[in-house]
Amino acid sequence: MAERPLGGRVALVTGAAKRIGRSIALRLANDGADVVVNYRGSRAEAESTVRDIEAMGRRAVAIQADVSRRDDVQRMFAEIETKFARLDILVNNAGKFFLAKFEELTEAQWDDILNANLKSQFLCAQAAAPLMKRQGRGKIINLSSLGGLLAWPGYTHYCVSKAGVIMLTRCLASALGPEILVNSVAPGTIQFPGEPPDEEYIRRVPLHRTGTGDDIADAVAYLATADFVTGQIIAVDGGRMLV
Repeated sequence: MAERPLGGRVALVTGAAKRIGRSIALRLANDGADVVVNYRGSRAEAESTVRDIEAMGRRAVAIQADVSRRDDVQRMFAEIETKFARLDILVNNAGKFFLAKFEELTEAQWDDILNANLKSQFLCAQAAAPLMKRQGRGKIINLSSLGGLLAWPGYTHYCVSKAGVIMLTRCLASALGPEILVNSVAPGTIQFPGEPPDEEYIRRVPLHRTGTGDDIADAVAYLATADFVTGQIIAVDGGRMLV
């Protein structure tokens, strides 16, 4: 059997219990990685993801942590070091998305989304860097969004948080190289079975469809193995940035 591209590697995917995070965790496991499935509240779904990974013959563990809190992040990374003794890939996927008109946006809502979408990535990257530096290599892959590249007035708080992720990615790529490569995937509209189709998006984009969790997982899998790419933002959007 051919060696899998991520054989012997350990990956942490934040917010991996459901949706895009789950798709990424399963893809990395299929490519040979052992996977830490982080979750905040979705314990049953996280444990289901772990079982699916173990069925592939990979090691997996679900760790509860609110990645916007430093104490939780430090506890999670201590557990990873105890159980796996290494970390090769960090996928900062956890985040929030909700509508809020700018005039009605509260300070609590602003803090909530900046903490969930940006502070969490800073904290996890800062915790991961010493482990990766010690072993001489590592990959950090941050999930941003087209919202970090385009202005959506109903989602000012979200757009600002994801624009911050893009700049964090670029700064970390400069700060942590050459051992650690840091890149970002910026999804367009991603939909899952049972969700009503976004007909406007489908009509507008050149590929005439919305994306899937597997589309994002494919991009993450590429960045998890690429060795001459850092500081890049890859839009996975069916061509939405063109129109």
